[in-house]
Amino acid sequence: MPESQYEFDNPVDRYPHIHPPEAQVPEPGRDSELEPPADHGEASYVGTGRLTARKAIVTGGDSGIGAAVAIAFAREGADVAIVYQPEEEVDAQAIAEQIRGAGRTALTIPGDLTDRAFCDRVVQRAVDEFGGIDILVNNAGKQVFCPDLTELPDDQFDLTMKTNVYAMFWLTKSALPHLAAGSTIINTTSVQAYLPSELLVDYATTKAAINTFTKALGQQLAPKGIRVNAVAPGPIWTPLQVSAGQPPEKLPDFGSQTPLGRPGQPAELAPAYVFLASPESSYVVGETLTVTGGMPTP
Repeated sequence: MPESQYEFDNPVDRYPHIHPPEAQVPEPGRDSELEPPADHGEASYVGTGRLTARKAIVTGGDSGIGAAVAIAFAREGADVAIVYQPEEEVDAQAIAEQIRGAGRTALTIPGDLTDRAFCDRVVQRAVDEFGGIDILVNNAGKQVFCPDLTELPDDQFDLTMKTNVYAMFWLTKSALPHLAAGSTIINTTSVQAYLPSELLVDYATTKAAINTFTKALGQQLAPKGIRVNAVAPGPIWTPLQVSAGQPPEKLPDFGSQTPLGRPGQPAELAPAYVFLASPESSYVVGETLTVTGGMPTP
């Protein structure tokens, strides 16, 4: 593994070509149960003060991409509130310790993002604890494969929409009165918005919606000095994949379809979020930054 995100090496071999077992774990998946373990940058992310004194909310910040983003933001100087399901408390506390280890304030907020009232409470609690917010990362997501639309339960379709789209809408709407010029909103979409799998009809649909939401809202808020952008990951090794996100028989080859020939690690996503959150991306609005290991996004 790299010593830092700045290490010069061959990206094909930057991380081992993992061969995960055909194993499934109950939803929600936990990083503490992931085999092989994912890299969130705990030992490698080096901050340079790019987010000094910023105040961030990161949903899904207990594991996977959200955990890597939370660690990176803290090491760049931000206080971070992470939002997660109550069942993920062990993972959340581990990431909170990483945030505190960087000398920043960590706020842990367990709850259900499909509840509008809870989304409002998330924003208010972060504002109360931090004295304001200026970065919102809508990252939490639900992905459950289903090979046949006629077998896709209505409640699963509804829950995927509420988790991936409605929560983003509710949190953003609640946060806007607190966001001053210079603030940023970053939404996690997916390569599935461009190359949708027949097994992930509901999930891919939400990710395309996130792209459009990002581009439309980016235009609406740009005159106020608030930038809205998105990151589209490719196949990234997270607990989402082993908690019904992929069919078990596909797990051993997960990520091999990319030109780099391997899945990405959460730590490889974090710099994209840091870039979009920092003033160095001041002229970037409505952008979807793809981090896909070379998978094309037409």
